[in-house]
Amino acid sequence: MSEPFSELLEKIARLQEQLDDAFEERARRFRYELRNRKVVFEREVLEAHKAFRTRLSQYVLNARFLSIVTAPFIYFVAIPFAFLDLSVIVYQAVCFPVYGIPKVPRGDYIVFDRHRLGYLNAVEKLNCVYCAYGNGLIAWVQEVASRTEAYWCPIKHARRVKTTLPRYARFSDYGSAETYHEDLEKNREAARKGL
Repeated sequence: MSEPFSELLEKIARLQEQLDDAFEERARRFRYELRNRKVVFEREVLEAHKAFRTRLSQYVLNARFLSIVTAPFIYFVAIPFAFLDLSVIVYQAVCFPVYGIPKVPRGDYIVFDRHRLGYLNAVEKLNCVYCAYGNGLIAWVQEVASRTEAYWCPIKHARRVKTTLPRYARFSDYGSAETYHEDLEKNREAARKGL
C-alpha cells in the first residue's frame, strides 16, 4: 500500500477514536448508558421525555396529505428489503465459510433502539424502526459485498467512487497488471482475517 493511503487510514483511525469519545460525552450529557447493547436512561429523564411526546391523534391530524398518500410506497419497500436480507443471510451462510471469510454480524449494522425513546409516539417509533432496518440492512449488505469484492476483485476503479469502505485503499491500482496477482493474494488474506 502506498504511503499516502497508509497515512490517510491512520488519520481515519484517529478520527474514529475522537468520534467514539464524542459519543461517550453525548451519552453523559443526555444521561444514559449502554448495558448489554441496550440504552438505559435515568428514571427522571424517562419521565421528562414523556412530556415532549406528540399525541398520536394530533400527529395524524397535522400530517401533510402527501405524506399520508406516499406512506404506502415507502413501506412497500419493506418487501424487497426482507428478500434482500434473507438472500444475504443465505449467501453468507453458504459462501463465506467456503472462502474462509468471517461472517459480518448483522446486529452490528441493524440496530433497533430509537423506538425506545419516550418522546416519540407510535407512528414515529414505527418510522424509526423502519429506517433503522432499511439503512442498517443496506450498510450490512455493503459490508458483505465489500468483503466479497476484497476476495474476488480487489481492484480500484479508474474513476473516483463516491463512497468506499476502508479496505478499498488496499486494492490493486487500476491498470497495475504487474502487481495484480500479488495484491489479490494479500487482499484475500486480509479478507480471511475480516480486515
